[in-house]
Amino acid sequence: MSWARQIHLKSQAELQTMREAGRINAEVLATVRALLKPGVSTADLNAAAEDVLRKHKCVSPFKGYGHPPFPTSITVSVNRELVHGIPSKKRILKEGDIVSIDCGTVLNGLVADSALTAGVGEISPEARNLLKVTEEALALGIEKMRVGNRTGDVSAAIQKHVESNGYFVTREYTGHGVGRQMHEGPQLPNYGKAGAGLPLKPGMTIAIEPMVLIGTEQTRILPDHWTVVSADGSLTAHFEHSVAVTEGDPLILTVP
Repeated sequence: MSWARQIHLKSQAELQTMREAGRINAEVLATVRALLKPGVSTADLNAAAEDVLRKHKCVSPFKGYGHPPFPTSITVSVNRELVHGIPSKKRILKEGDIVSIDCGTVLNGLVADSALTAGVGEISPEARNLLKVTEEALALGIEKMRVGNRTGDVSAAIQKHVESNGYFVTREYTGHGVGRQMHEGPQLPNYGKAGAGLPLKPGMTIAIEPMVLIGTEQTRILPDHWTVVSADGSLTAHFEHSVAVTEGDPLILTVP
């Protein structure tokens, strides 16, 4: 993927549309999260997500994306699967699984993108702590999305929190600008140096997405050409929000 794309500073009207797309995105994630029970297939989760998108006359930017074309509207990644898991009727959730759900929403040509990881029934203390640390890292990254900071400040905040808790961030997959396209500039890794990178400007919209692994930073891709798993089979987690830089506080676009 080339990151040599123009960074699109969004107008107030564009931000308003992205905020509406973000509310729909949040509804999709809440609907799917409520279905995380033993015996449910990951295809059932995708079907529920598509029902919400149809209700709002929206589409997902995921479906048909890439080579080979991604076949579904959301990604569902279970346990060792970090990102890009393909929903399937054969993949049945069981008690103790942790499930990462990633969803994008296109509304009037503008994109919102967010993700969460949640448990199926009772999960292990290790899994609970992984989810807690990953979500905290997202919050710390969002707090750095301010004029006067740089992209490296966001990346460094995420990396410091994750690694101080003994976990790893992937080096191979990153956050990204979002809005007029699903992927636009700037690239935003989950590791970096404070004070480095591009200056944050009002109107920048970035999907910040800590992708955290318990045992290794290394990953591999399964034969389906999409699903990314931890190289050692250890648990993973993924949280994401689309966030706008403003003259004041960061604006989280993908909340209810």
